[in-house]
Amino acid sequence: MSTQDAQPARRALILVDVQPTFCEGGALPSSGADAVSEKVARYARAHRSDYAAVVTTQDWHIDPGDHFSETPDFVDTWPPHGVAGTPEAELHPALHGMTFDASVKKGMYAAAYSGFEGVDADGRTLAQILEDAGVRAVDVVGLVESHCVKETALDAHRLGLDTRVFTDLTVPVSPELGAQAREQLTAAGVELAESGQA
Repeated sequence: MSTQDAQPARRALILVDVQPTFCEGGALPSSGADAVSEKVARYARAHRSDYAAVVTTQDWHIDPGDHFSETPDFVDTWPPHGVAGTPEAELHPALHGMTFDASVKKGMYAAAYSGFEGVDADGRTLAQILEDAGVRAVDVVGLVESHCVKETALDAHRLGLDTRVFTDLTVPVSPELGAQAREQLTAAGVELAESGQA
């Protein structure tokens, strides 16, 4: 075994859509999302040095077409949320003052659940950002478990990254959808863990 093989894989922390729009009082709130956002921020601050890169994603909708609806079905269509340039679309206040290696915005003109569908200010995709940082493993946290966290983690796994979701640093839209998401993630080969076990 070479020295390089013996090194742990370079790991990134992906903070998915930690935005007020998904928290209590926001356009698409999930119960417990504010508290999870605070926990995510504490973890990210305490473990910053453990990661080769820390990246945020945000819903940043400008004109996402039929993703928005006045009569949403909450499956394929939703009330307006994460509207670009509004306070709700900014990163959660718990993250203020933190610096990140990249910030990815997604869903400008179409629905986008996975962070891998977005780009940063330089036009780089999340996959390119991670590749540029030499990352081979990711920890995925944020909002919400049943949708954007799940889809981001599944895409990371499809790209061949060693992928973990910290179940204590995310929250689903509902317990039922959370259980379904965890089943899908486990079936795909994504590891579910608690952040304290990392």
